[in-house]
Amino acid sequence: MISGGPDGTRREAGTPGTARGVRDRGRATALRTRVRRAARRLLRGPLAGRLRRIGPVLVPVLLSIADALLVNGLEMALELGVSVVAAAALLLRRRWPLLVFLVTLPGLYIGYIWFAPMIALYTLAASPRFCSDRAGGAPTRVHARLGICALLLVAAHFLPYPISDFELTAYRENTLVLIDACVTSAAPIALGLLVRTRRELASRVEDLTRSLRREDRLLAERVKATERARLAREMHDVVAHQVSLISLQAGAVQVSTADETARNGARTIRELSVRTLEELRHMVGVLRAAGGDAREAGELAPQPDLDELPRLIEMSALDVTYEGPDAEDGGAEDGAGRPRGGRTVERAAFRTVQEALTNVRKHAPGARVRVRVDAVELGAAERIREGLRVEIRNGPPDATAAVPALPGGGHGLVGLRERAQSLGGTLEARPTSEGGFVVRAEFPYGTG
Repeated sequence: MISGGPDGTRREAGTPGTARGVRDRGRATALRTRVRRAARRLLRGPLAGRLRRIGPVLVPVLLSIADALLVNGLEMALELGVSVVAAAALLLRRRWPLLVFLVTLPGLYIGYIWFAPMIALYTLAASPRFCSDRAGGAPTRVHARLGICALLLVAAHFLPYPISDFELTAYRENTLVLIDACVTSAAPIALGLLVRTRRELASRVEDLTRSLRREDRLLAERVKATERARLAREMHDVVAHQVSLISLQAGAVQVSTADETARNGARTIRELSVRTLEELRHMVGVLRAAGGDAREAGELAPQPDLDELPRLIEMSALDVTYEGPDAEDGGAEDGAGRPRGGRTVERAAFRTVQEALTNVRKHAPGARVRVRVDAVELGAAERIREGLRVEIRNGPPDATAAVPALPGGGHGLVGLRERAQSLGGTLEARPTSEGGFVVRAEFPYGTG
């Protein structure tokens, strides 16, 4: 109904029937949703799994029993008994397919049932135990066995019971029955062979897929090994040569100069060069041993850890205050409160300090640096783990100090962060309010 409002506009007045229809549609939609959810839970529940397992076994038996009752009724005792035995034999059709097929033939010959022998013949054709080469040799012999079974079914279908009722002169009727018998035997064999072939093709495709994946993985590993070998060769040929020249020149300066300060500087350069060559040799060995035997990898030189931090700080030529393990005894022996963890964690801590000191030399020459290494507890209250915290904090650079022209690719902090994340830790790098910079990394123990 349309009515006019106080402001002169036309409005449609709601009716009780319209509201009731909206509510009914809402209830129907909610009911359909609940039914869908219930059906989905039923199909995904344990009952559905049991039905999927026993359904393919029981459904053919029930169909065959229904076929026997419809064809023979309850009055024909012999025919009904033979047919029910043939139907019940289908319960064992997957275990003994040939025996079950032979048991169903009297049901076809005497009881005139079709479902049980056709299902048994289909199972026989689709069964890998009967039709595989392992069960009987070449495919020709397999097809011969199926042909014999098909002839048995044709004979049971074509010949009447009792055999005395067979009329040889009824050509038209005999021809129709023979055609029907041939179709009845050929259809389940064709369907069974199709299913078995499809199953074999799926298995072969799966094997081929696994083989291709394995070949792709081997090819990728081969490419990686080749690339690692190339990198190792380039590093050895180029970097090792240049560092060796630096070491030789520093040794020459150390021997020839009379200035004590210059001699000490040359000795430091020579020691750094030798150490760089050792680490480079280790890195080249890692690249060459990747994918090789463990013996070659085990013979590689050891990597630096917390014991090397005081020596690293001493050779950095920076104003560094070190607070951490062995800060007073120089790392001669383990302190009582020294935080210990895996070798990988200690190596990551060493590399973090090394990269941070290199950045101080590049970007904040003359700045004062504080390096602190502490044992801490990491994680939430539910999962507290012991770990190692490394903090490198530098002040503002000295305005009078010369900025060295050192190359840099901007990948140092990125690599440190990736290393920390790979060990389950974190890395924070940010400027400070005093004009300096701080690098803080936390590594949980148990990852090395």
